Amino acid sequence: MPVQSVGVVVDPAVPPEVAGLLRANAPLLARIKAGWVPPPETRADRRKGQTGLVLLAATPVVVALMAVLLATAAAPAGFTLLGLFVLVVLTRMASITEVPYDDRPDERAVYERARWYDGRYLLPEEFDEDASRVLTRAQRAIGAVLRSHVNAEGLLDDARNAVMLPTQEWEIARLLAKLSALRREHHDLLARGIAPEVAAVVEPLDRALANSEAAVITRVEALERYAAHVAEAERAYHARGQIEELRARLPRYEELLAEAGADSLAVPEIERLAQDADQLEQILRRSVRSAHEAFRYLEG
Repeated sequence: MPVQSVGVVVDPAVPPEVAGLLRANAPLLARIKAGWVPPPETRADRRKGQTGLVLLAATPVVVALMAVLLATAAAPAGFTLLGLFVLVVLTRMASITEVPYDDRPDERAVYERARWYDGRYLLPEEFDEDASRVLTRAQRAIGAVLRSHVNAEGLLDDARNAVMLPTQEWEIARLLAKLSALRREHHDLLARGIAPEVAAVVEPLDRALANSEAAVITRVEALERYAAHVAEAERAYHARGQIEELRARLPRYEELLAEAGADSLAVPEIERLAQDADQLEQILRRSVRSAHEAFRYLEG
């Protein structure tokens, strides 16, 4: 089964607009990490742009002047000057719209933000296959909580969720990136072959890598348990809403049954509906309490 790409993971302390820019430019960030640098903007490029803008700004004034010339005896000269000016303006407009590949402002902006926030984001290629799989599990659990209706309605601690869960994602991603780097180096060393005397040293390193991965997985499993409690609360929340909607319609059903002379047959069913609503309310409260307990476990 192919591993889902985790995308760019950004430290939640990075401003949201910068984080969005980084997440949207993973291929360019990979080039920047590999050493790519945008060519510096030359003075000629700046002058060219400024000249074109000045020329376009002057266009209304020159056109008005041409109109005056055309209305006088100097009409032939006015036609000539107007034609030359229109040709120059069209030429400058064409040159302005042709932005050189190496001078695209979006690439320069991404480069500047990437350098400024270096170390505050992680690229997909920094995670090996196992790490990507673990990080995907964490992101799925976090997304399920943050997108839930019970969180949006404030039944959970939505403010703390909004702060703590992205922090958990970043910490898990940071540890998995470190683990992936060490694991690659370790595998490269073993692939070259090791002397028997080194084998005794390698074994504790193997255990260190395995124990580190197990510790990260434990944190992810705690997130998944929290998400499971939230999912249970979410189901109870939606079911409670449906029951409440049905209860609001009961008077119309009771009226119909009374008019039909069959109201005595429906009393047990109506009472059961009320009981179901009460049970769902209790289930929802228990589910929310369980989610709060799981949340406190995450903080510990």
